[in-house]
Amino acid sequence: MVYRYRMLTRPIPSSGQALPVVGCGTWRGFDMGSQPELYPGRAAVLEALWAAGGRVIDSSPMYGTSEQVVGDLLDQGASHGKAFLATKVWTRGRREGLAQMERSLALLRSPTIDLMQVHNLLDWQVHLPTLRDWKAQGRIRYLGVTHYTGSAHDELEQVMRSEPLDFVQLNYALTDRAAARRLLPLAAQRGMAVLVNLPLGGGAALQRLRARPLPGWAGDIGCATWNQVMLKFVLSHPAVTCVIPGTSSAAHMHDNAQAASGEIPPLSFWTAARLQDCGVA
Repeated sequence: MVYRYRMLTRPIPSSGQALPVVGCGTWRGFDMGSQPELYPGRAAVLEALWAAGGRVIDSSPMYGTSEQVVGDLLDQGASHGKAFLATKVWTRGRREGLAQMERSLALLRSPTIDLMQVHNLLDWQVHLPTLRDWKAQGRIRYLGVTHYTGSAHDELEQVMRSEPLDFVQLNYALTDRAAARRLLPLAAQRGMAVLVNLPLGGGAALQRLRARPLPGWAGDIGCATWNQVMLKFVLSHPAVTCVIPGTSSAAHMHDNAQAASGEIPPLSFWTAARLQDCGVA
């Protein structure tokens, strides 16, 4: 697999650290710890990510054995230094949260985690003080919160307005643009990096698009697939730092990574006519 480009990066506002704009989510695709025969395929996904210049791997205790699998693969490939590791705390209670985060470090086989997030805002009032303590101790480098549904955007906005965060992770896609109304401008205003989950809009949305021919203008912005069109749409928003589509396929990782090459069009590129070409109003 040969890449003739270097993945674009964007700065994390709270530090200025450059972060590659396409990463890899591990929900479902890496939850296969009881099937070691599948490890080589997942190792190939990570190799495709590294080859393209990507670094971000996002996981969670909610994702079954995904943290364990990522830790095993990073050990096997001696590639801990290549990864920007993001995971989450997903439980109630301070003691339970501490125990879960300790387990995440053990499973990921890393003494520090780049980004620890409160998953789906669960008990965020309890966990954020713990994350600040861990950041002060150097056990994590960044902290944030996540959610993946539009119904949680009001609460997510409240937390973003009231709490100093390094990162926020949210849902945003060509077929799910609600975050652009308030949350993405707020993240830019508050100096928060943005990880976008579900940037391909979920499997059903992508399947519908794959039944349509690519519009002629897709080639003008360097897109050869609908995956790339959808990811470039998300990256067109200047508040977005990195997209983290989940995959268990090295070919899909390669395809996704190519959205980080060439031109990222401005938001103004996405006229009503072009959105209609993509099957959305």
